[in-house]
Amino acid sequence: MSVEQFLSNKFTGGMFMDSRIIGRLKQHELIENEQLKTGHHIDDLPNKAISKGKSTKRVKVLNNYFFRNREVYISKHDRFADYPEHSHQFLEMNYMLSGSCDQVVNGKPVHMNKGDLLLIDVGCTHSIKKLNENDLLINLLFRDQSININLLDNMRRSNSVLYEFLINRVSGEGNTLPYILFPNNIDHDIKNTMEDIINEYYSKREFSDSIIQSYLSILLTKLVRHYHVPINKKDSKQLLMIQILKDISTDFRTINLETLAKKYGYNKNYLSNFIKKVSGKSFSTLVMNQRLIKAHTLITTTSMPISEIIYEIGMKNKTSFYKKYKSYYLMMPGDERK
Repeated sequence: MSVEQFLSNKFTGGMFMDSRIIGRLKQHELIENEQLKTGHHIDDLPNKAISKGKSTKRVKVLNNYFFRNREVYISKHDRFADYPEHSHQFLEMNYMLSGSCDQVVNGKPVHMNKGDLLLIDVGCTHSIKKLNENDLLINLLFRDQSININLLDNMRRSNSVLYEFLINRVSGEGNTLPYILFPNNIDHDIKNTMEDIINEYYSKREFSDSIIQSYLSILLTKLVRHYHVPINKKDSKQLLMIQILKDISTDFRTINLETLAKKYGYNKNYLSNFIKKVSGKSFSTLVMNQRLIKAHTLITTTSMPISEIIYEIGMKNKTSFYKKYKSYYLMMPGDERK
């Protein structure tokens, strides 16, 4: 890298940001031009992206529409107008690539500078004040099933508020912290990983979705490493749920409730009710979700025939697989390869 490239990258996004991607992000989108003219927010989300329910009368709730063909969704926040209060059925990270912004998160003002990262929990409300020309805010959306259980298990001794936040999310416990603001760390470790994710997403290269999922695990691990805050000791019920989720993530092809109950010395019906109560999802739903995630990875990263993929994830009924895949990803498996 030349001195000129180094200096250019340093002041336009980071050591690893592709200058073409920076240029693209700085360009005005059509909706930004309209907002620049009027000063008013323009909503371009389809109806499918908005959940219909009682809660939406006051606050717009964004749903899993964004994950119809990917595990992680990334977008640039539109500038030049305030974004109204809303919440979502997934986790969201806001990364300040350049400039600064002000938000109201769960009723509290939050200011972000360049390099800061804001993690927002499911159901937490927030609004964003108008961004100006040089303010680039990147949104990274992901679901709790994208959090690697084995990764969290390896970090269980960490004194980190983020570890507690993620464990509470995947085990079904409510979070006392609806959001966490991570200020830019001195060695730019978080910044570099986040910008690697942005580069990969906008480059649209082969296997990018799988690479981004891996980067997300790396990013979460680095956040745990860099930001240590004393946490409360986990109770036995939560630790059991974490272990069950780990078992499902490892043995989703063949796992069954009866074997799992015997492993932990519980009655099958008791364990079934326990899983539903703690995680909010049935045992069969947790297993099926894991199978579908694995199927999506194989479909998007290999040329393996879909019939073989169905067998590989532990399913036998082809019709049932297609129906559940369409419901989960909002598209048919074959469409992923077109």
